[in-house]
Amino acid sequence: MGKVFVFDIAKCNGCRNCQIACKDEHVDNDWSPIARPQPDTGHFWCRIEERVRGQVPKVRVSYVMHRCQHCADAPCMAAAPDAVYRREDGLVIVDPEKAAGRRDLVEACPYGAIFWNGELGIPQKCTGCAHLVDAGEVPHCVDVCPHGALRFGDEEDLAEEIAAAEALVPERAAADKPRVFYLNLPKRFLAGVVVDPEADEVVAGARVTAENLATGEVLAAEADEFGDFWFHQVGAAEWRVYAEAEGYLTRVLEASTVDEDRNMGPVELYRAE
Repeated sequence: MGKVFVFDIAKCNGCRNCQIACKDEHVDNDWSPIARPQPDTGHFWCRIEERVRGQVPKVRVSYVMHRCQHCADAPCMAAAPDAVYRREDGLVIVDPEKAAGRRDLVEACPYGAIFWNGELGIPQKCTGCAHLVDAGEVPHCVDVCPHGALRFGDEEDLAEEIAAAEALVPERAAADKPRVFYLNLPKRFLAGVVVDPEADEVVAGARVTAENLATGEVLAAEADEFGDFWFHQVGAAEWRVYAEAEGYLTRVLEASTVDEDRNMGPVELYRAE
């Protein structure tokens, strides 16, 4: 079944050890016939994207890895079948000799994972550290991850994680069949703080429900000791939000997470007469 990568966003703290390890392994190192040396700058065969989400003071940061997806039906292989090959273990390799001069391969990758080495005149990308795999080791980026966010192994051994995972670009998954699987890809959040403006206090323990106006899905949360409430990993949708607490009138508001994560700000509750 071959080798796969599994990346869990929830475990990544953005240390970028993987990104640095890729440089350490490939800059100025010639691993022919698998890969020629990566240049000092300009190439990111493994890159961590920092996504800042929400509005102050409700802000979350997520870290998403970008790399070659080692697709089972790789677009780069279709563009240059004589220069790009897929190994028996599933790793996709751009042959540095046969791909010489093929700058068109940079554009053939829909994931932006192929880079042009102007000095050598060749396209280059992540090899899955195939030279290390052949020696019975794991890719260097996996080896240095301190939190187990990035894993590499046989597909059958990671089947449970794969079953819960998704593709980085879902709309391309069926066509490309990527072999890098993502857990906990960031979706939207909906958040706010429940307050009593007359008492100038937060309303801890307030019950907050959010109704998806398109699907009817209802989510529930409780305001914490600071009055804050959060709905994590929600869909891009229009929501009707209800806030209630004993002795207060129920407040009904609408909020949207269609375009971005949403901080509703203060949700004011007023005492019942």
